[in-house]
Amino acid sequence: MIVAFDNPIPASELDQYLKEFQELVKGSGLVESVAARHHIRIPGDDHAPVAVASAIVQLRVADLDALKATFTMPGAADLIKRWQGRHPYKAIWANHEPLA
Repeated sequence: MIVAFDNPIPASELDQYLKEFQELVKGSGLVESVAARHHIRIPGDDHAPVAVASAIVQLRVADLDALKATFTMPGAADLIKRWQGRHPYKAIWANHEPLA
């Protein structure tokens, strides 16, 4: 998942968002692992045609059913609504088979 906040937010708030998201998905029992990192900004980001990521989140799930269930996990709507109210953002999903 690529998370792109509409406007830059302080690193401490991005860390808090990522922490809350990771706690939510870990607690759901739907994911095998989750990892999140800040986007590393470079000058080329100024020319991004769509959006510049704020962070990257990788969820590892057992199968397609688990992946589908992550979109309806309890607490997700509340977390999204709360953070969207504070700092609007977009989430771009890239669902794929394991890369390695």
